[in-house]
Amino acid sequence: MKALILAAGRGERLKEVTNGKPKALTPVAGVPLLHRTLDSLKEMGVTSVHIVIGYRGREIVRALGKEYRGLRINYLKNPKWKKGNLYSLLAAEGHLDEDFLLLMSDHIFDPRIVRHLISSRRDCALTLAVDRGEATSEDTKVLESGGKIVDIGKDIGEYNCIDTGIFLCSPEIFRYAREAAEKGNGQLSDCIRLAAADGRARVFDITKIPSYLPKMRREVGVYWVDIDTPEDLKKAKKLLVQSAGKGASDLMAHYVHRHIEDRLVYHLSDTRITPNQLTIATNIVAYSATALFLLGFLLPASILTLVVGIMDGLDGKLARVRGRASKLGALEHPFDLLFEFSWLIALSIYLSGTWGSLPLELCAVSLAFIAFYRLCYDQFRRTMGRSLDDYGDFERKFRRIAGRRNLYNLHILAWILLGRPFYSLVTILGHAALTACVYAIRAGTHMRRADLGEASGS
Repeated sequence: MKALILAAGRGERLKEVTNGKPKALTPVAGVPLLHRTLDSLKEMGVTSVHIVIGYRGREIVRALGKEYRGLRINYLKNPKWKKGNLYSLLAAEGHLDEDFLLLMSDHIFDPRIVRHLISSRRDCALTLAVDRGEATSEDTKVLESGGKIVDIGKDIGEYNCIDTGIFLCSPEIFRYAREAAEKGNGQLSDCIRLAAADGRARVFDITKIPSYLPKMRREVGVYWVDIDTPEDLKKAKKLLVQSAGKGASDLMAHYVHRHIEDRLVYHLSDTRITPNQLTIATNIVAYSATALFLLGFLLPASILTLVVGIMDGLDGKLARVRGRASKLGALEHPFDLLFEFSWLIALSIYLSGTWGSLPLELCAVSLAFIAFYRLCYDQFRRTMGRSLDDYGDFERKFRRIAGRRNLYNLHILAWILLGRPFYSLVTILGHAALTACVYAIRAGTHMRRADLGEASGS
């Protein structure tokens, strides 16, 4: 499928931020608006994009070139960009002879909207993705009835949804655009109103999109933001950060880490620091803790493990905020497991100088239990399409205390402070064994029910 992006405007209310540059190149969390739109389109399988340029359009061409991350780009000039976005649509007439996506370059949106909008394709001039949220004075309001648009505009008296600026159009839309321009109108909404009068404009309700994301292990509301003011930029960045966090499992991650991570990523997103650099820094700190355990500096080592617990969530969250999450990033988890195991092994080696082989034996059994329940956990998600932690009421409660690195670190710190570091290995073993038993039983129960065609339960 092809897409058309309107990027001709100046963005007068953002001039204190843009410093004269095209609005479409305004960065949000370190990534320009237009780049974010292209990233979302690529994720949805779009291969060719037309971008309508106007104000300082050459800067957009220089920033993107003829290809962006595999997307072919064709630029269309709109010399009448000051008259309204209707003329940007008309600039594309004759270039699109099949259904296409129509997007605004100054909107941030959840890629799921595009995916479900495409799948809702109907025989009409346009389908507009709409939201049922609370409208502001700046929003374009929509009145719909029976799935068809009745009226649209910022100042209409009666409305029941909001225009998100995301459309699926047929070439028929250009006929209504020409008619609107001939009547002296300049806004896209004028064109839509004409199509609506013929019953050729429909809506797609984004609130119907399922919010659960298996990869995130939680419900993530579908989002979009129209960027018009500096306040909108802050709102968009905050929303991106909130949407980028995976469902926290244990008590530490849920009540402590995620709040600190959100604040750090919010500020890091505007810097040149990359997710890969954060990954490297996290591993340096992690293996520094390993070395300190081996040398017997147990309290500093334990404190570093707590720091790693926070650092480890930053790289993935920053990548998702910037729209740069990759398949390669999934390899981070095995490497995380490696330094997690190295802490227990290093502590056991140090303690074996006093306790003989017993610490190493306890460590070996603990690692076996941890490897087993993590394999159960991963296999369940691959098979069932949903995280075990979020599969039932019991699991959602148990995950707060299930064996996790963050809680094992608290075992170690507590016993070090009590002057009995050996006993951290004993309690970690008990914690790991309990988690292994619960995960194996619950995973087996749910998978057995699935085989029998029963609904999941708690």
